[in-house]
Amino acid sequence: MFKNIVLAGLVGLSGWAYKAIKPPPPKICGSKNGPPIAASRIRLRDGRHLSYEEYGVPKDTAKHKIVFVHGFDSCKHDVGVITANLSPNIVESKGIYFVSFDRPGYGESDPHPNRTTKSLTSDIEELADQLDLGSKFYVVGYSMGGQVVWGCLKYIPHRLAGAALLAPVVNCWWPGFPSNVSQQVYKKQLISDQWAVRVAHYMPSLTYWWNTQTLFTSSSVIAKNPALLSKPDIELLMKAGPKRLDYQAIVRQQGDFESVHRDLNTGFGTPEFDPMDLENPFPKGEGSVHLWQGDDDNLVPVSLQRYIADKLPWIKYHEVPGAGHFFPGSEGVADKIIKQLIE
Repeated sequence: MFKNIVLAGLVGLSGWAYKAIKPPPPKICGSKNGPPIAASRIRLRDGRHLSYEEYGVPKDTAKHKIVFVHGFDSCKHDVGVITANLSPNIVESKGIYFVSFDRPGYGESDPHPNRTTKSLTSDIEELADQLDLGSKFYVVGYSMGGQVVWGCLKYIPHRLAGAALLAPVVNCWWPGFPSNVSQQVYKKQLISDQWAVRVAHYMPSLTYWWNTQTLFTSSSVIAKNPALLSKPDIELLMKAGPKRLDYQAIVRQQGDFESVHRDLNTGFGTPEFDPMDLENPFPKGEGSVHLWQGDDDNLVPVSLQRYIADKLPWIKYHEVPGAGHFFPGSEGVADKIIKQLIE
């Protein structure tokens, strides 16, 4: 009798554990119970849909075509960090066209259950081809979107006219970092964030559970803890934050797991490659790669960007004094970023 009770208890516990760690199915846009489709989308070769939005001059007359890759807990509308602060005169006189897309699982783009950095670069290449952007285009990645730009430099360098990484998120497990360098930065994070990325790296199947359980504090980035922000970021957030309220609801509308949780697994999991092993994609000077970083960024430490820039001398490194993670929204910065990229 006792054995039967124990067995029943173990079965019940296993069932509870399975339910706790298994994420709910995504609410796919356009499905019966999913959000409506409001933006333009393309159908990819594997059947998924990618949602996008265009800005700037018409692409048929554009001289410079730029693909923007948004960051963590964001969507295609966050291209506004550049477009809303870019001089209209520069856009018109230089003939600049932007296309920004929802990364898989965000906004109105279908989830990708096997998403990797490489698959994201394939999505970009296919988006560019279906929109007839030509043989070469620029890529600009902000925050977590910067990791995708590293992927473009690795997997599709032949398609790039130039690239800009804006405060790109760094994976402390990239092999090129000496342990003392990466560990020093890792330990400066809030304890809750140390555990969040540790779970994503070592036990990705538990990422959903870890960030939804209530026994321990989970990711402060997902929770939008203001303690993470530097003074410059708080000032910019007060200025630009209300604009984001117009579309904040659509960012995770298909579910937290397919958006922010899968981002954690992709961004902090076992690296597909080490960016510090990359070679210059423009050996003849036909293009350039730029890395921009604020020196008062509490989300992405400047010390790691300095190390990367030192290891990759072909990268044009721009450190912005007194700036935080949201520095592209500062007055005049977007103009500088785009001018440096296309000239």
